[in-house]
Amino acid sequence: MTYWLLNAVFLVPVVMVAVLASRRIRWAALALTLAVLLVMTAVFDNIMIGIGLVAYDPALITGWFIGIAPVEDFAYALAAVLGLPALWHLLARREERRD
Repeated sequence: MTYWLLNAVFLVPVVMVAVLASRRIRWAALALTLAVLLVMTAVFDNIMIGIGLVAYDPALITGWFIGIAPVEDFAYALAAVLGLPALWHLLARREERRD
């Protein structure tokens, strides 16, 4: 299983949840958050890979890199930025209905 296939297992449900909450999400705030998180991910993932804390099987990655970090490594940042606010809004709406 490639890293992109593994990422898809998590990204597809996250995108579906984000679509359900899309009306309530502030997309500009999400874009800014994503930009900051991607920069931080690039810095810290490159450090972790550089010191040998994390390694990737070359046969399972696309071969595209940001520094020495494979692009597949940035999927969790995207999932977090999309998924957490979407769940927050959907669960808040559920609470409002209960009250």
